[in-house]
Amino acid sequence: MVELKGISLEFRESELVSILGPSGCGKTSLLNIIGGLDRYDSGDLMLDDLSTKNFKDDDWDAYRNHSIGFVFQSYNLIPHQTILQNVEIAMTLSGVSASERKQRAKEALTSVGLADQIKKKPSQLSGGQMQRVAIARALVNNPDIILADEPTGALDSHTSEQVMEILKEISKSKLVIMVTHNGELADKYSSRVIHLRDGGVQSDSNPLFKDEFEKRQKEAKPSSNKKVKLKKTSMSLFTATSLSFKNLLTKKGRTIITSFAGSIGIIGVALVLALSNGLSIYMTNAQQNALSGFPISVSTSSQNVDVNQKMQAMAMDNNANSNQYKAFTADDVIYNYDIMQTPSNIQMC
Repeated sequence: MVELKGISLEFRESELVSILGPSGCGKTSLLNIIGGLDRYDSGDLMLDDLSTKNFKDDDWDAYRNHSIGFVFQSYNLIPHQTILQNVEIAMTLSGVSASERKQRAKEALTSVGLADQIKKKPSQLSGGQMQRVAIARALVNNPDIILADEPTGALDSHTSEQVMEILKEISKSKLVIMVTHNGELADKYSSRVIHLRDGGVQSDSNPLFKDEFEKRQKEAKPSSNKKVKLKKTSMSLFTATSLSFKNLLTKKGRTIITSFAGSIGIIGVALVLALSNGLSIYMTNAQQNALSGFPISVSTSSQNVDVNQKMQAMAMDNNANSNQYKAFTADDVIYNYDIMQTPSNIQMC
Protein backbone atom coordinates (compact mmCIF):
# COMPACT_ATOMS: atom_id res chain seq x y z
CA MET A 1 0.00 0.00 0.00
CA VAL A 2 1.42 3.38 -1.05
CA GLU A 3 0.77 6.04 1.60
CA LEU A 4 2.84 8.86 0.07
CA LYS A 5 3.61 9.42 -3.59
CA GLY A 6 5.22 12.18 -5.60
CA ILE A 7 5.86 14.43 -2.60
CA SER A 8 8.57 17.07 -3.00
CA LEU A 9 8.78 19.57 -0.15
CA GLU A 10 11.46 21.92 1.13
CA PHE A 11 11.23 23.67 4.47
CA ARG A 12 12.78 26.85 5.80
CA GLU A 13 15.01 26.78 8.86
CA SER A 14 12.41 28.68 10.88
CA GLU A 15 8.70 28.56 10.12
CA LEU A 16 5.48 27.07 11.46
CA VAL A 17 4.11 24.60 8.93
CA SER A 18 0.67 23.05 9.39
CA ILE A 19 -0.22 19.90 7.47
CA LEU A 20 -3.94 19.32 7.00
CA GLY A 21 -6.01 16.68 5.25
CA PRO A 22 -8.59 13.96 5.81
CA SER A 23 -7.80 10.86 7.83
CA GLY A 24 -5.62 8.38 5.96
CA CYS A 25 -4.16 10.91 3.53
CA GLY A 26 -0.60 10.40 4.84
CA LYS A 27 -0.12 13.30 7.28
CA THR A 28 1.28 11.23 10.14
CA SER A 29 3.30 9.06 7.75
CA LEU A 30 5.00 12.17 6.36
CA LEU A 31 5.74 13.38 9.88
CA ASN A 32 7.16 9.99 10.87
CA ILE A 33 9.44 9.88 7.83
CA ILE A 34 10.79 13.35 8.59
CA GLY A 35 11.35 12.27 12.20
CA GLY A 36 13.07 9.02 11.26
CA LEU A 37 10.38 6.85 12.83
CA ASP A 38 9.33 5.31 9.50
CA ARG A 39 11.48 4.42 6.49
CA TYR A 40 10.80 5.51 2.94
CA ASP A 41 10.90 2.99 0.07
CA SER A 42 11.94 5.37 -2.69
CA GLY A 43 13.14 8.93 -3.04
CA ASP A 44 15.34 10.61 -0.44
CA LEU A 45 15.18 12.70 2.72
CA MET A 46 17.82 15.43 2.64
CA LEU A 47 19.08 17.06 5.83
CA ASP A 48 21.21 20.11 5.05
CA ASP A 49 22.45 18.48 1.83
CA LEU A 50 23.05 15.21 3.70
CA SER A 51 21.32 12.19 2.19
CA THR A 52 19.74 9.68 4.57
CA LYS A 53 19.62 6.79 2.09
CA ASN A 54 22.54 5.03 3.74
CA PHE A 55 21.61 5.84 7.34
CA LYS A 56 21.97 2.95 9.76
CA ASP A 57 19.92 2.47 12.91
CA ASP A 58 22.55 4.24 15.02
CA ASP A 59 22.49 7.21 12.64
CA TRP A 60 18.71 7.48 12.89
CA ASP A 61 18.90 7.26 16.70
CA ALA A 62 21.44 10.07 16.81
CA TYR A 63 19.39 12.15 14.36
CA ARG A 64 16.21 11.79 16.42
CA ASN A 65 17.99 12.49 19.69
CA HIS A 66 19.89 15.60 18.61
CA SER A 67 17.95 17.12 15.71
CA ILE A 68 14.28 16.30 16.35
CA GLY A 69 11.86 17.15 19.15
CA PHE A 70 8.55 15.28 19.25
CA VAL A 71 5.23 16.55 20.58
CA PHE A 72 2.34 14.06 20.42
CA GLN A 73 -1.34 14.25 21.20
CA SER A 74 -0.80 11.81 24.07
CA TYR A 75 1.62 13.48 26.44
CA ASN A 76 3.64 10.32 27.23
CA LEU A 77 4.71 11.60 30.64
CA ILE A 78 6.01 9.21 33.30
CA PRO A 79 3.39 9.42 36.07
CA HIS A 80 5.64 8.68 39.08
CA GLN A 81 8.20 11.37 38.20
CA THR A 82 7.93 15.12 38.61
CA ILE A 83 7.57 17.27 35.53
CA LEU A 84 11.16 18.43 36.02
CA GLN A 85 12.35 14.82 35.92
CA ASN A 86 10.15 14.16 32.88
CA VAL A 87 11.90 16.95 31.01
CA GLU A 88 15.35 15.87 32.24
CA ILE A 89 14.88 12.35 30.93
CA ALA A 90 15.05 13.64 27.36
CA MET A 91 18.72 14.47 27.95
CA THR A 92 19.80 11.16 29.50
CA LEU A 93 21.00 9.86 26.11
CA SER A 94 22.83 13.07 25.20
CA GLY A 95 25.74 12.77 27.62
CA VAL A 96 24.65 15.85 29.61
CA SER A 97 25.74 16.08 33.24
CA ALA A 98 23.13 15.93 36.00
CA SER A 99 23.57 19.57 37.02
CA GLU A 100 23.30 20.80 33.43
CA ARG A 101 20.25 18.59 32.82
CA LYS A 102 18.48 20.14 35.78
CA GLN A 103 19.35 23.69 34.72
CA ARG A 104 18.26 23.21 31.12
CA ALA A 105 15.04 21.49 32.19
CA LYS A 106 14.15 24.44 34.42
CA GLU A 107 14.81 26.87 31.57
CA ALA A 108 12.63 24.85 29.20
CA LEU A 109 9.77 24.72 31.71
CA THR A 110 10.12 28.45 32.32
CA SER A 111 9.84 29.11 28.58
CA VAL A 112 6.42 27.39 28.52
CA GLY A 113 5.20 29.10 31.70
CA LEU A 114 5.57 26.24 34.18
CA ALA A 115 8.44 27.49 36.35
CA ASP A 116 6.27 27.27 39.48
CA GLN A 117 5.11 23.69 38.79
CA ILE A 118 8.42 21.84 38.55
CA LYS A 119 7.88 19.72 41.66
CA LYS A 120 4.42 18.52 40.68
CA LYS A 121 3.63 15.20 39.06
CA PRO A 122 1.61 14.83 35.84
CA SER A 123 -1.50 13.74 37.71
CA GLN A 124 -1.58 17.15 39.41
CA LEU A 125 -1.64 19.08 36.13
CA SER A 126 -4.34 19.94 33.62
CA GLY A 127 -4.30 18.70 30.03
CA GLY A 128 -2.91 21.99 28.74
CA GLN A 129 -0.16 22.01 31.34
CA MET A 130 0.84 18.44 30.49
CA GLN A 131 1.03 19.36 26.81
CA ARG A 132 3.29 22.27 27.71
CA VAL A 133 5.51 19.86 29.64
CA ALA A 134 5.69 17.73 26.50
CA ILE A 135 6.71 20.82 24.50
CA ALA A 136 9.38 21.68 27.07
CA ARG A 137 10.71 18.14 26.84
CA ALA A 138 10.90 18.48 23.05
CA LEU A 139 12.80 21.77 23.35
CA VAL A 140 15.30 20.82 26.04
CA ASN A 141 17.81 19.21 23.63
CA ASN A 142 17.74 22.33 21.43
CA PRO A 143 16.70 20.44 18.27
CA ASP A 144 16.52 21.99 14.83
CA ILE A 145 13.04 20.64 14.09
CA ILE A 146 9.92 20.28 16.25
CA LEU A 147 7.39 17.71 15.01
CA ALA A 148 3.93 18.04 16.56
CA ASP A 149 1.25 15.43 15.85
CA GLU A 150 -2.18 16.77 16.83
CA PRO A 151 -0.81 18.77 19.79
CA THR A 152 -4.20 20.39 20.44
CA GLY A 153 -6.40 17.38 19.68
CA ALA A 154 -7.29 16.67 23.31
CA LEU A 155 -7.49 20.29 24.50
CA ASP A 156 -10.26 22.86 24.69
CA SER A 157 -10.22 25.91 22.45
CA HIS A 158 -8.67 28.28 25.01
CA THR A 159 -5.89 25.88 25.96
CA SER A 160 -5.32 25.06 22.29
CA GLU A 161 -4.64 28.72 21.56
CA GLN A 162 -2.15 28.85 24.43
CA VAL A 163 -0.28 25.88 23.00
CA MET A 164 -0.33 27.39 19.50
CA GLU A 165 1.10 30.65 20.86
CA ILE A 166 4.01 28.69 22.31
CA LEU A 167 4.60 26.84 19.03
CA LYS A 168 4.45 30.11 17.09
CA GLU A 169 7.06 31.63 19.38
CA ILE A 170 9.29 28.59 18.93
CA SER A 171 8.96 28.83 15.14
CA LYS A 172 10.82 32.15 15.17
CA SER A 173 14.08 30.25 15.66
CA LYS A 174 13.21 26.66 14.67
CA LEU A 175 11.28 24.70 12.09
CA VAL A 176 7.95 23.55 13.55
CA ILE A 177 5.92 21.05 11.51
CA MET A 178 2.46 20.34 12.90
CA VAL A 179 -0.17 17.83 11.81
CA THR A 180 -3.70 18.94 12.69
CA HIS A 181 -7.35 18.69 11.74
CA ASN A 182 -8.09 22.17 13.06
CA GLY A 183 -7.97 24.37 9.97
CA GLU A 184 -8.97 27.47 11.93
CA LEU A 185 -5.95 27.28 14.24
CA ALA A 186 -3.69 26.42 11.31
CA ASP A 187 -4.77 29.48 9.32
CA LYS A 188 -4.47 31.74 12.36
CA TYR A 189 -1.03 30.76 13.64
CA SER A 190 0.81 29.06 10.79
CA SER A 191 3.13 30.77 8.34
CA ARG A 192 2.56 27.93 5.86
CA VAL A 193 -0.32 25.50 5.36
CA ILE A 194 0.02 22.31 3.31
CA HIS A 195 -3.01 20.25 2.32
CA LEU A 196 -2.57 16.54 1.57
CA ARG A 197 -4.99 14.22 -0.18
CA ASP A 198 -4.55 10.57 -1.20
CA GLY A 199 -0.86 10.60 -0.33
CA GLY A 200 0.04 13.68 -2.38
CA VAL A 201 0.30 17.44 -1.93
CA GLN A 202 -2.95 19.15 -2.92
CA SER A 203 -1.92 22.71 -2.07
CA ASP A 204 0.90 24.66 -0.42
CA SER A 205 0.20 28.21 0.75
CA ASN A 206 3.83 29.33 0.99
CA PRO A 207 6.20 26.96 -0.82
CA LEU A 208 9.96 27.42 -0.75
CA PHE A 209 10.93 28.07 -4.34
CA LYS A 210 14.36 27.39 -5.74
CA ASP A 211 15.32 31.05 -6.20
CA GLU A 212 14.39 31.85 -2.60
CA PHE A 213 16.33 28.82 -1.39
CA GLU A 214 19.45 29.85 -3.31
CA LYS A 215 19.11 33.43 -2.06
CA ARG A 216 18.92 32.25 1.54
CA GLN A 217 21.97 30.06 0.99
CA LYS A 218 23.98 33.03 -0.29
CA GLU A 219 22.85 35.36 2.48
CA ALA A 220 23.55 32.84 5.21
CA LYS A 221 26.86 33.38 7.01
CA PRO A 222 29.31 30.50 6.86
CA SER A 223 29.45 30.33 10.64
CA SER A 224 25.70 29.99 10.89
CA ASN A 225 25.44 27.03 8.53
CA LYS A 226 24.20 24.09 10.55
CA LYS A 227 25.19 20.56 9.80
CA VAL A 228 23.51 17.50 11.10
CA LYS A 229 25.59 15.97 13.89
CA LEU A 230 25.30 12.24 14.17
CA LYS A 231 26.73 11.84 17.63
CA LYS A 232 26.07 8.40 19.05
CA THR A 233 23.58 8.20 21.87
CA SER A 234 24.44 6.57 25.17
CA MET A 235 23.17 6.43 28.75
CA SER A 236 25.58 6.27 31.66
CA LEU A 237 25.42 3.33 34.06
CA PHE A 238 24.71 5.66 36.98
CA THR A 239 21.75 7.27 35.19
CA ALA A 240 20.28 3.91 34.19
CA THR A 241 20.69 2.56 37.74
CA SER A 242 19.15 5.69 39.24
CA LEU A 243 16.10 5.55 36.96
CA SER A 244 15.61 1.85 37.69
CA PHE A 245 15.86 2.40 41.45
CA LYS A 246 13.33 5.24 41.35
CA ASN A 247 10.95 3.06 39.35
CA LEU A 248 11.23 0.29 41.96
CA LEU A 249 10.51 2.71 44.81
CA THR A 250 7.37 4.06 43.15
CA LYS A 251 5.85 0.57 42.94
CA LYS A 252 6.76 -0.79 46.36
CA GLY A 253 3.93 -3.33 46.59
CA ARG A 254 4.74 -4.95 43.27
CA THR A 255 8.46 -4.84 44.06
CA ILE A 256 7.97 -6.60 47.41
CA ILE A 257 5.76 -9.31 45.92
CA THR A 258 8.15 -9.87 43.03
CA SER A 259 11.13 -10.01 45.38
CA PHE A 260 9.32 -12.48 47.67
CA ALA A 261 8.37 -14.75 44.77
CA GLY A 262 11.89 -14.58 43.40
CA SER A 263 13.33 -15.41 46.82
CA ILE A 264 11.12 -18.50 47.09
CA GLY A 265 12.31 -19.68 43.71
CA ILE A 266 15.97 -19.12 44.57
CA ILE A 267 15.60 -20.87 47.95
CA GLY A 268 13.86 -23.82 46.26
CA VAL A 269 16.66 -24.23 43.75
CA ALA A 270 19.26 -23.97 46.54
CA LEU A 271 17.46 -26.68 48.57
CA VAL A 272 17.30 -29.07 45.62
CA LEU A 273 20.99 -28.58 44.92
CA ALA A 274 21.86 -29.04 48.61
CA LEU A 275 19.82 -32.26 48.89
CA SER A 276 21.31 -33.65 45.70
CA ASN A 277 24.85 -32.85 46.81
CA GLY A 278 24.24 -34.23 50.32
CA LEU A 279 22.79 -37.50 48.98
CA SER A 280 25.75 -37.93 46.66
CA ILE A 281 28.19 -37.44 49.54
CA TYR A 282 26.23 -39.89 51.74
CA MET A 283 26.29 -42.62 49.08
CA THR A 284 30.03 -42.16 48.58
CA ASN A 285 30.69 -42.45 52.32
CA ALA A 286 28.45 -45.56 52.59
CA GLN A 287 30.38 -47.30 49.82
CA GLN A 288 33.69 -46.48 51.46
CA ASN A 289 32.51 -47.78 54.85
CA ALA A 290 31.22 -51.04 53.31
CA LEU A 291 34.51 -51.72 51.58
CA SER A 292 36.54 -50.94 54.70
CA GLY A 293 34.60 -53.66 56.66
CA PHE A 294 35.65 -56.38 54.21
CA PRO A 295 39.14 -55.54 53.10
CA ILE A 296 40.61 -57.34 50.14
CA SER A 297 44.37 -57.50 49.98
CA VAL A 298 46.37 -58.69 47.02
CA SER A 299 50.06 -59.40 47.44
CA THR A 300 52.75 -60.82 45.19
CA SER A 301 54.67 -63.98 46.22
CA SER A 302 56.89 -66.50 44.51
CA GLN A 303 56.73 -70.33 44.93
CA ASN A 304 59.21 -72.93 43.64
CA VAL A 305 57.43 -75.95 42.12
CA ASP A 306 59.17 -79.39 41.92
CA VAL A 307 57.92 -80.91 38.68
CA ASN A 308 59.22 -84.43 39.40
CA GLN A 309 57.51 -84.51 42.76
CA LYS A 310 54.25 -83.43 41.17
CA MET A 311 54.48 -86.17 38.53
CA GLN A 312 55.13 -88.87 41.15
CA ALA A 313 52.12 -87.70 43.16
CA MET A 314 49.90 -87.89 40.10
CA ALA A 315 51.15 -91.42 39.34
CA MET A 316 50.39 -92.57 42.85
CA ASP A 317 46.87 -91.18 42.55
CA ASN A 318 46.30 -93.11 39.34
CA ASN A 319 47.48 -96.37 40.95
CA ALA A 320 45.16 -95.85 43.87
CA ASN A 321 42.22 -95.28 41.57
CA SER A 322 43.01 -98.33 39.41
CA ASN A 323 42.13 -100.66 42.28
CA GLN A 324 38.53 -99.53 42.01
CA TYR A 325 38.12 -100.63 38.39
CA LYS A 326 36.36 -104.04 37.56
CA ALA A 327 38.24 -106.52 35.49
CA PHE A 328 36.65 -108.31 32.54
CA THR A 329 37.68 -111.57 30.90
CA ALA A 330 38.49 -111.87 27.24
CA ASP A 331 35.23 -113.67 26.51
CA ASP A 332 33.04 -110.92 27.84
CA VAL A 333 31.34 -108.59 25.36
CA ILE A 334 31.36 -104.91 26.09
CA TYR A 335 28.99 -102.59 24.33
CA ASN A 336 29.29 -98.83 23.91
CA TYR A 337 26.57 -96.91 25.65
CA ASP A 338 25.51 -93.63 24.12
CA ILE A 339 24.07 -91.55 26.94
CA MET A 340 22.36 -89.24 24.41
CA GLN A 341 20.20 -92.07 22.99
CA THR A 342 16.63 -92.56 24.11
CA PRO A 343 15.71 -95.80 25.93
CA SER A 344 13.89 -97.14 22.83
CA ASN A 345 17.11 -97.07 20.83
CA ILE A 346 19.16 -99.07 23.36
CA GLN A 347 19.78 -102.68 22.23
CA MET A 348 20.39 -105.31 24.84
CA CYS A 349 22.34 -108.45 24.05
